[in-house]
Amino acid sequence: MDKITLSGMQFFGNHGVFPEENKLGQRFNVDVELMLPLNQAGRTDELEHTINYAEVFYIVKEIVEGRTYKLIEALSENIASELLQTYTNIIEVTVRVIKPHPPFPVLFNGVTVEINRKRATE
Repeated sequence: MDKITLSGMQFFGNHGVFPEENKLGQRFNVDVELMLPLNQAGRTDELEHTINYAEVFYIVKEIVEGRTYKLIEALSENIASELLQTYTNIIEVTVRVIKPHPPFPVLFNGVTVEINRKRATE
């Protein structure tokens, strides 16, 4: 399957279980992998046969910055669901949300949630 990947998107959101996370907010990194057929786009060189990744960026931005989630699992799920609903040519989507600075008194490279969702077949 062909794939379009948007990686390293950075947004500021107020997600987390702790009240200070909801109040102060923090940076989140998001990657999405969109599996869809790209052969027609490759042959025609027409945007209508693929996904406009600028639109995808703004959809993800709106979800990450638009409301507060306690869990980045829920944030990831909503991103995947919206992308599958918006673009009928996406067959499968993987969403990776990275919380680079979780509120723990230890040093590590953050917490990542990765989900994979497929379009339901009739």
